[in-house]
Amino acid sequence: MWWMSTGMRRKEVGALNKVGHWLSGGKESQGRVVIALSLVVGLFTGLAAFILKWFVEQIEHLLTEGFDVTRMNWLYLVYPAVGILLTSLFIRYVVRDDISHGVTKILYALSRKKSRIKPHNRWSSVLASSITIGFGGSVGAEAPIVLTGSAIGSDLGKRFHLPPQTLMLLVGCGAAGAVAGIFKAPIAGLMFVIEVLMLDLTMKSLPPLLTTSITSVCVSYAIYGTDAMFNFSLDKAFSIDIIPACVFLGIFCGFLSLYFTRTMNWFERIFARLKSRWAKFALGAVVLGVLIYFMPALYGEGYDVISQLMNDADPSDIMHNTLFYGNNSSLVIYLGIVMLAKVFASAATNGGGGCGGVFAPSLFVGALGGFVFCALWDKLIGLTPQTAGFILPKNCVLFGMAGLMSGVMHAPLTGIFLIAELTGGYQLFVPLMIVSAVSYMTINIFEPHSIYAMRLARKGELLTHDKDNAILTLLSMNKLIEKNYQPVHEDWDLAKIVVAIENSHRNLFPVVDKGNRLVGVMSLDSVRNVMFRPELYHKYKVASFMKQPPARLLTTDTLKEAAQKFDDTKAWNLPVVDENGCYIGFISRAGIFSSYRKTLVSFAAE
Repeated sequence: MWWMSTGMRRKEVGALNKVGHWLSGGKESQGRVVIALSLVVGLFTGLAAFILKWFVEQIEHLLTEGFDVTRMNWLYLVYPAVGILLTSLFIRYVVRDDISHGVTKILYALSRKKSRIKPHNRWSSVLASSITIGFGGSVGAEAPIVLTGSAIGSDLGKRFHLPPQTLMLLVGCGAAGAVAGIFKAPIAGLMFVIEVLMLDLTMKSLPPLLTTSITSVCVSYAIYGTDAMFNFSLDKAFSIDIIPACVFLGIFCGFLSLYFTRTMNWFERIFARLKSRWAKFALGAVVLGVLIYFMPALYGEGYDVISQLMNDADPSDIMHNTLFYGNNSSLVIYLGIVMLAKVFASAATNGGGGCGGVFAPSLFVGALGGFVFCALWDKLIGLTPQTAGFILPKNCVLFGMAGLMSGVMHAPLTGIFLIAELTGGYQLFVPLMIVSAVSYMTINIFEPHSIYAMRLARKGELLTHDKDNAILTLLSMNKLIEKNYQPVHEDWDLAKIVVAIENSHRNLFPVVDKGNRLVGVMSLDSVRNVMFRPELYHKYKVASFMKQPPARLLTTDTLKEAAQKFDDTKAWNLPVVDENGCYIGFISRAGIFSSYRKTLVSFAAE
């Protein structure tokens, strides 16, 4: 039977050769590789989303099962602190890297690290956020799973040695698959990549993104079924007379988004000023534990509260284990307090050492904000549920979630499609669009960037849809520095200058002191008239020919700032110095233009 085994081996080798031939070659076969990899990314991100949700559910169920709903429970003071402690220890001694602010890390990788994300992010964020949220951390699992999906895409792209623009696309595929898989929302996953990660959608990038999103959603369908994440039944469809209320709700959501963003940043800065990690843990544990003790609705992601509001549940269910239990007339007041406190609980969770995102908190605050607005609108206008034009509380919960997501993340399309896909409320598309658009326009007056992007935008490290800014952000100034200029010292005479000119192929010379600090520049033209007169070699010094450059570039400058200095000075070459003023090299206008053009051509090709 040896001939049969030999024949089988030949068939296997032939099949492998065909696969190798299919994967090797030019741009057409590279497109096949990207589609195949996007499918793999979708499978893994869908499974990762399932694992994360399962871990969170199991931990939360194990810890809170059997709580007495009629009174406050002291374990709410303990669980969050334990979760933050375990997470911080896991990150410090196992991961040994900062894994907070997952979406911001993706944005930074896209703009500064050629879309390369550390391999441990494929699993570390899943485990860390499971512990944090399961023990009551008031954050969301979406940002960690988005970082996980992007890390999967980045790792696969690196293994196949794909170029930076293609690697960037696979990172976007991982993010799209993560959002699509955890929410069963494929269109929202696609919109998230376009609006939040700010990747441009082209005809070449659309098939891989769709492939990943659909694949990840199918994995979720296979595990959880095809029902929407939230069970929502429409009682009152859209009518033209609720448009004024939707506009005012959009404005309300815009200002609530502003409160969310600025309060979150303010509280995070307080944690950043604390040098000791134990001080951060103590502050986070105390703030989070006290808030959850008095308001158990802040425990975990809060999706159960959203589901109850969306389905007209008994209000007493939401006020279990609180001082408000049994006092249904105080529901709006209680929810208003919880709505405002959620931001502090989320910031305390991450600031104290936990791991999670603001995706779920923004949905939570939006849901409560919509419900509270509906109650206030009812009191203000004096309408009843039976009155035409009244906006139902359950509908307002949907509108509020879309409005907060649009404002906090500056992603109106993501908010619209996500809420529609989460609930199946497609018949409310028009009011969702109104609230989302108005909320986005409202916060955009005060905050030009999303909560994810503002940290990088302040440092000029944000990749945007603006092609000019995007290319300048992607280019590395360090790689444009030319160091083959011959330095001359400020105390040299003309004889030494002539020797330096003979050894240089440049017509520009940096003038430095004994500490290598730049004191000026000298051009060949300024020396040309006297360099062939030996009798003057010991008469003239460098100072006789030196002048100050029109501007100096710092190693900490962004390329956008460097380009602006070239435009302002009309110079062709500018010196680069470090923070101490020490000479590093020169950057030329021609070098920037050449690199800019190559990157632009690469963008167009992708």
